[in-house]
Amino acid sequence: MEDELHCIACKQLFNNPVLLPCYHALCLNCAVHAQRPLEPTAPQENSGNSTTSGSSTTESHASDCHPESDKLSILSETDSGVVCNSRPNSYLGTSNHIGGGIIAFPPVMAGSYSLSCPACRKTVYFDDNGAHNLPKYRTMRNIVDRYGELRHIVPKCQLCECEPAADATVLCEQCEVLYCDSCRDNCHPARGPLAKHNLLEPSAGKVALRNKIRNRDIICNEHEEECLSMYCMVCKTPVCAVCMHESRHSSHDVQAINTMCKAQKTELSQNLQQLSEKARTTTEFIQRLKQMSEKLNGECEELERQVDARCDALIRSIERRRQWLIDAVRQDKEIKQRSLKDHVTSCTCKLQKTTSLLQFCIEALKENDPVSFLQVGSMLIARVSNTDMTWHKDVLPSPRSYHQLDLTLDDNTVLKAIEHMNFIQMKTPSAALIIAEECSAENNSVTIAWQPPASSYVEGYVLELDDGNGGDFREVYCGTETICTVDGLHFNCTYNARVKAFNSAGEGEYSEVIGLQTSEVAWFTFDPCLSSPELCFTPDNMTVTCEGFEHRVALGSVGFSRGVHYWEFTIDRYDADTDPSFGVARLDVSKEEMLGKDESGWSMYIDKQRSWFMHCRSHEQRCDGGIQVGSTVGVLLDLNKHQLSFFVNDEPQGPVAFNGLYGVFYPAVSVNRGVAVTLHTALDAPSDLEDC
Repeated sequence: MEDELHCIACKQLFNNPVLLPCYHALCLNCAVHAQRPLEPTAPQENSGNSTTSGSSTTESHASDCHPESDKLSILSETDSGVVCNSRPNSYLGTSNHIGGGIIAFPPVMAGSYSLSCPACRKTVYFDDNGAHNLPKYRTMRNIVDRYGELRHIVPKCQLCECEPAADATVLCEQCEVLYCDSCRDNCHPARGPLAKHNLLEPSAGKVALRNKIRNRDIICNEHEEECLSMYCMVCKTPVCAVCMHESRHSSHDVQAINTMCKAQKTELSQNLQQLSEKARTTTEFIQRLKQMSEKLNGECEELERQVDARCDALIRSIERRRQWLIDAVRQDKEIKQRSLKDHVTSCTCKLQKTTSLLQFCIEALKENDPVSFLQVGSMLIARVSNTDMTWHKDVLPSPRSYHQLDLTLDDNTVLKAIEHMNFIQMKTPSAALIIAEECSAENNSVTIAWQPPASSYVEGYVLELDDGNGGDFREVYCGTETICTVDGLHFNCTYNARVKAFNSAGEGEYSEVIGLQTSEVAWFTFDPCLSSPELCFTPDNMTVTCEGFEHRVALGSVGFSRGVHYWEFTIDRYDADTDPSFGVARLDVSKEEMLGKDESGWSMYIDKQRSWFMHCRSHEQRCDGGIQVGSTVGVLLDLNKHQLSFFVNDEPQGPVAFNGLYGVFYPAVSVNRGVAVTLHTALDAPSDLEDC
């Protein structure tokens, strides 16, 4: 609150404050020093061109003398720079409208003053009494007095010209001025007309002065016998009963002063509550800003630690690489030194042998007996010639130089990487881009590939796929790879896919949606990993046999949960009196017994003459007609109707075998010794499907 209690002119606590029409306040002494006298002007005539000219002259003069003045302040009865206390005629007057938009200002009388507000520069005009016409700002004075008493502020003398002013010791109840001892002796002597004034101690004097002002404030300035009981809504001032009937307030809207005071206090309280709520919100916002500042400091410190740690890791990596490079140089040096040493040894040995041969030949040349010399002469000539011919080969080094290292250090890539090492702004990634030409659909699986968003730091990706019927998207992959294959989808369905990137700052936008169509019909093979290990498969996994006497189950590589699917088996070998079993199964089917003997298998087992349908060891629906080498057995899985049917040699084998099939089913067959079957897939369902 202390900011509100300082005068905008002297910057000190208000001393005898007065209120300007613009509702800014000044100390009375500051207002007196700020006022300026006006030059008198002649009255203007209200006729003809002279009036217009005079008005323009007056307006121009006022504008030249006081360019900052607000001329509109004297055009309104309620905001004219007029203050009426005990002197109702203490103002210059209001302007008159002449016509044609011309405004004539009243003549400026001798001894008039103007005062420009230091805050808003709005100008107010006075008569010869000047700033003393301004009303006392009683509320401000009371608040300042209470504030000073609460803070134990010693009041200062109001007449001291030195800075700072001396402490006041007395207050004159009649003059309403604070004096120090020196100013009291000079300006308020104990003898003379002022001797009867009552001098009080400052705190007691302020109490008496407040009581005096309070009693005086309830009396009308124009009618001293009347109390202020009403409030003029037009002039914004308290009035008495006589004022309402005899003065300009007679036609104005008035309200009871207590009612108006209560209404304005209520309005102010409501406004204060709203403003207080904004202040509270701002306080919370400042707290959040401070918390954000603390969080920012913590994040910066953490980032500095990360930079130090990563740079240290790079330095350690460089040191390890440096040691490896030095070791490589030393190893190469050792290899070359060993080679040089071996060559020196070889050359030394050759030189010794050559020297020995030379010395021997020299001694042989000293032989005087021709017969004796001729005995070894041819041999020595041959040895010397051979040694001379092979000298370059045995003694001189190879073309490869041994005294130079053929190594150099390539650090350009590392230097460029270090120069380009920089921070990446941690913000939400932009949308990833799906690479349509690298996306594909095969059988009942789709492959989606995408590329990272440009200029974004990415920690991972989320791939979403719908249900193939235009339903909601669901997450099928989350990781750092930029390609993903999704298996186990429905056949003959269009799947829509989209991908988004994410990092610690949040998730980016989705990419554009891409649609992929799965195969209309299924092609598949036997899956050795899902089948019994005792079975034998051809390299293409299309034919299966078994060497044991017990049935073993083979499963297909694709599972079905929706749609109509048809495949066939060809009987390639049928040597023994056995009964292979064909049908479907779940993944957890028992693979060590005939298909259909447990609750996870549905089958038709058949021999040379007849067949039966079997599930959970229960077999029924005997049908005539068997198989032989070259026969075909067809399996029709209709998951739209949740039915399973069988065909032998393109003819239905009995009625619908099983109903109520829900879930995921794999093509299956069980065989034993003496049987070989080949699988045929991607076939259309029989044309007489409805008849079966």
